[in-house]
Amino acid sequence: MPSLTRAEKQLASKLLSNYPLSGMASITEIAKTADVSTPTVIRTARKLGFEGFSELQKAMRSEVYATLEDPIKKHDAWNYDNGDAHFVNQFADVVALNVRNTLDRLDTKTFDEVATLLSNPKKQIYLTGGRITRSIADYLFNHLQLTRPNVTHLGTSSNIWPQYVVDMNKDSVILLFDIRRYETDLAKLAKLADDQGASVVLFTDQWGSPISDIAQYQFDALVEVPSPWDSSVAIMIIVEALIASIQEKDWKNSKRRIEKLETMFGKTKLFRRFGS
Repeated sequence: MPSLTRAEKQLASKLLSNYPLSGMASITEIAKTADVSTPTVIRTARKLGFEGFSELQKAMRSEVYATLEDPIKKHDAWNYDNGDAHFVNQFADVVALNVRNTLDRLDTKTFDEVATLLSNPKKQIYLTGGRITRSIADYLFNHLQLTRPNVTHLGTSSNIWPQYVVDMNKDSVILLFDIRRYETDLAKLAKLADDQGASVVLFTDQWGSPISDIAQYQFDALVEVPSPWDSSVAIMIIVEALIASIQEKDWKNSKRRIEKLETMFGKTKLFRRFGS
């Protein structure tokens, strides 16, 4: 955005407002909707690295198809013959690139705001994820519950979510994990929570869940790897960094809570101790 002119920014904002559907019309229709000239549309596409608008539109269409791919199509799309390197090294190289690119595009201001929000003990935190990402939600839930009160895992049964949403308000924060193929139940939950005044924090992929239209805070992570399944490693990097930041922001209270828990763990002999 900083490199664009006023008219180009106006066009870009219009395209992002209902992405990607906003970019599927003809060039003249898009120009008219954004109230800019047709040459502005072409110039903007070229500034973004495309030869022209048709190439930009082709890229947008490809992104739409990518979000709908099932595991078999993902598998068939990858070239698995990448030289002499062992598969595990090839896989790790892609994951490492995902992490680097995810961190390059991470908005640190958003990160700090979310960490501050989640470290506020007066905020009621709710979280859940999709079929694959619910394990990340569970991981974050366990760590948040160790360091602060008022944390609720919504679980996997969507038919009881409204019983939690009814108690949400402006002091509530809901954390949602949703990557392709985006789940309609999570989108409905986000809308209900938003209607109640809750802050919606979204963890999604590079294409962006439909919840992006609702979320006040969003983290986009690259997830493609040479596998029928997407990788959660880049998302986990953000989650673990958030956990550490949240603890640091309110370490006095976090430390007190952890000490109490450790005492309880000792009484119940939950963990093995040295010499026992």
